[in-house]
Amino acid sequence: MTEQRANLRGTIQRIHVSNGGVPKLAVDTADVGPEGLDGDWQRDRKHHGGPSRALCLLGADVIERLAAEGHPISPGTTGENLTLAGVAWAELTPGSRLLFEGGVELKITSHAVPCPTIAGSFVDGDFSRMSAKLHPSDSRLYAQVLRTGRLGSGESFVMVAAD
Repeated sequence: MTEQRANLRGTIQRIHVSNGGVPKLAVDTADVGPEGLDGDWQRDRKHHGGPSRALCLLGADVIERLAAEGHPISPGTTGENLTLAGVAWAELTPGSRLLFEGGVELKITSHAVPCPTIAGSFVDGDFSRMSAKLHPSDSRLYAQVLRTGRLGSGESFVMVAAD
């Protein structure tokens, strides 16, 4: 018999958009389509963006932990679209789904490979500090949009664990 994990609840701490590059800037609300947030774009569309990488997510607890280590990181500086609070980041894994109170639904597709663009968020530019291979519980995550809609800062969600 396999153990089932309970659904976990959290909130959107911040929503971030940019016309390319970092930092992404905070907005109160954003419409979400199959390709991501309205008003957001990535310069390198080969490695970022597209339906399976429509949104980049990061946990507020990760930002707090990295800042406590002395890294000059803050919400939006690593290019995440959503900073999420209230869920232990290590619990989110590829295949997990996020169901937002307004109806948007996301599916975690993969860990986001860190790149030199986010080096300014790390002591000595060591962006490998977010590598899933080295620090799996501190990696950003990519998500696919399963149900479009509008997201707002402070909106709650339920995480449904991967099967």
